[in-house]
Amino acid sequence: MSALFRPLTIRSTTMRNRLWVSPMCQYSARDGMPQEWHHVHLAQFASGGAGLVVAEATAVSPEGRISPEDTGLWTDAQRDAWAPIAAAIRGRGAVAGIQLAHAGRKASTWAPFAPNSGSVPAAEGGWNTVAPSAIPFGAFAVPAALDGEGIDKVVTDFAAAARRARDAGFQVLEIHGAHGYLLHQFLSPLSNARTDEYGGSLENRARLLLRVVDAVRTETPGATVFVRLWATDWADGGWDIEQTTTVARWAGEHGADLIDVSSGGLVPHQNITLGPGYQVPFAAQVRRETELPVSAVGLIEDAAHAERVVAEGEADAVMAAREWLRDPHFALRAASELGADVDYWPPQYLRARPRR
Repeated sequence: MSALFRPLTIRSTTMRNRLWVSPMCQYSARDGMPQEWHHVHLAQFASGGAGLVVAEATAVSPEGRISPEDTGLWTDAQRDAWAPIAAAIRGRGAVAGIQLAHAGRKASTWAPFAPNSGSVPAAEGGWNTVAPSAIPFGAFAVPAALDGEGIDKVVTDFAAAARRARDAGFQVLEIHGAHGYLLHQFLSPLSNARTDEYGGSLENRARLLLRVVDAVRTETPGATVFVRLWATDWADGGWDIEQTTTVARWAGEHGADLIDVSSGGLVPHQNITLGPGYQVPFAAQVRRETELPVSAVGLIEDAAHAERVVAEGEADAVMAAREWLRDPHFALRAASELGADVDYWPPQYLRARPRR
């Protein structure tokens, strides 16, 4: 039997397979509200056989958005707008997940397909950003260093967004601690120059992340909680895999159920060596050294490769992004290519099922 198409149970949530949809920002919301685009975009992956569909990085506060067009979960109206989307994912047999995020110093930026780049000025809908320290991301606006009250608000915002996500029907909540956003900024010495209890030692730099994990776990005790961590900053003096495994272990002790291992995004001068599965060895090391379930990401674009990652024990599941955009029925195609006999082909599409 295909390893990729074996069900996987994490806490109380069972995914029908291990080929999952990574969160992918669409930059198409209005006032944080998901639109019809998000509904169709996400539901199609469930129809296409995904085991888990994770909605895009969704801001826990207005100032936490990457761009003015990002989705949010800081109001009950946003919760209610997400509810039919989560229901559509579940109704098509996949598990519904959502990534909770705060962009920190990388907030208030233009969407990647906008004609402009960099920080959005206040006159055009932008806002002042926050971070652990007043260190900008490249040419972006200089952020304000969070004080104790601001840090407490971040924790409260994550907890409130987690509750709204659960009430909207999402079964998996992923805390975004990677890609250069706020929790990553606190963790990395390249962006955190604090001298208080949130800076300096690894224990101090990890304090905010672990407070957020605690708050989300307390607020939503029955939820399955993932944490996305990055394995390296790909820059001298930055974060590395050893720190990742230590913090991943701590996150597990605080209630995280799975570590979603990625890398990069903190500084513009990163030097990434790209290639198919280039981040898989990081996931394998976290899995080996922490004994926590992990998911692997990074240019895993064909069924045979995804199968090897799981079958060889490098990760418990594969998160993909670009291939799902190219083919929203990636999982059904992969099952056919691997000879996996799955029973969740939509009956409306059975005439297209490959014959064996």
